Amino acid sequence: MKKTIPVKKNEYIEVTFEDLTHDGAGVAKVEGYPIFVVNALPGERAVIKVTKTNNGYAFGRLTELLEKSPERVDLSMEDQNRYGGCQIQHLSYKGQLTFKEKQVREVMTRIGKLEDVTIHPIIGMEEPTHYRNKAQVPVGEKDGKLIAGFFKPRSHDIVETKESIIQHQVINEAVQAVKEIFSDLHIPAYNEKTHKGVLRHIMARYGKQTGELMVVLVTRTDSIPFVETVVKGIIARLPHVKSIVHNVNSKKTNVILGEKMNILWGSEVIYDFIGDVKFAISAKSFYQVNPDQTKVLYEKALEYAGLTGEETVIDAYCGIGTISLFLAQKAKKVFGVEIVPEAIEDARRNAQLNEITNAEFAVGAAETVITDWYKEGNAADVLVVDPPRKGCDESLLNTIIDMKPKKVVYVSCNPGTLARDLRILEDGGYKTTDLQPVDMFPMTTHVEAVAKLELVSQ
Repeated sequence: MKKTIPVKKNEYIEVTFEDLTHDGAGVAKVEGYPIFVVNALPGERAVIKVTKTNNGYAFGRLTELLEKSPERVDLSMEDQNRYGGCQIQHLSYKGQLTFKEKQVREVMTRIGKLEDVTIHPIIGMEEPTHYRNKAQVPVGEKDGKLIAGFFKPRSHDIVETKESIIQHQVINEAVQAVKEIFSDLHIPAYNEKTHKGVLRHIMARYGKQTGELMVVLVTRTDSIPFVETVVKGIIARLPHVKSIVHNVNSKKTNVILGEKMNILWGSEVIYDFIGDVKFAISAKSFYQVNPDQTKVLYEKALEYAGLTGEETVIDAYCGIGTISLFLAQKAKKVFGVEIVPEAIEDARRNAQLNEITNAEFAVGAAETVITDWYKEGNAADVLVVDPPRKGCDESLLNTIIDMKPKKVVYVSCNPGTLARDLRILEDGGYKTTDLQPVDMFPMTTHVEAVAKLELVSQ
């Protein structure tokens, strides 16, 4: 028998919100039927317009707020633009941390069936603004002037953003300076529809510990009009700049960077530190966008590894070697694996930069390389994984179970897949003893966590 949907599309109804979804939408229920509404908070009473219905749930739009949550932060339209891309900007920072910790705790029970793991209180930031060290900002035109900002949800319409509260101020200043220089020289922005124009994106990267700035100009064209004037203008306006790079992307694509890269001025890389480890950062390098919280996360991973200097460690999904080089300071030997060849080149360069000689890096899929190492008789005392959002490949988890390292340290950017993988490892003879959530991305719904597992059965 088909279930009757208790609301209709375009209907206005009064609701009270009970919870938040994992992506930050408010949840209200009518006769047990859930309705998801962006910008709503638990405990709030509101009038909403039903915008879409399905058999199991509906979506709505907030039209009138009748009773506010004490955790709500009221934002003007200007403030909302400054927070572009932040799903829970309207929730107090205390409320954000509560939401993220609850999310981690719930998936550990619901998905991981982990009832007795010690989940520590989430580690937040003292100042949860201006933390991002990288921006990739699309450029367009309005009223004859260039605009730069972020895309409206589900569109490529640019909302001009003169200051993002999550970007470092040096980044904000760099984006505005480049936009104004190009606009003053009447160099046109790229037009997606006509595939004409010049400037597509402005990328800026900043080393918070070194004060070094990289500016990347992404264009459709092989050359930049008035390029010498552009370079001189950037140098004059941005005292932190150490590198100005021209990237050519002539394709009809949503991918930001093209293959062709030219150094217009300065160095090919800038430098930054996470703890005592120095990193060279090129235009295409993967580098954590919140280095302060990355240090917190990696120090916790190092603590959980419990290294004495006698251990062999394998770091799966090692990227440019960030965790590997942290571990190498305390381990006998570290082997890092990463599928992206450019990242491994960066990892090797960063090892040399820090005069670290006990870290080796291999290119390939972690599930393939580590499995081959195991078959060849190479094992690890500690295995560290930091996979993408989809979690670990099943074959890698099986290899870990077969290899039986004494400890596994799992760094995750997705609590759901973390809980799933921890369940598999526990069923394979491991015990999750500790789990530490870390807020890497304030104002967004994303949360990182690091888990410690110990081998309990041979």
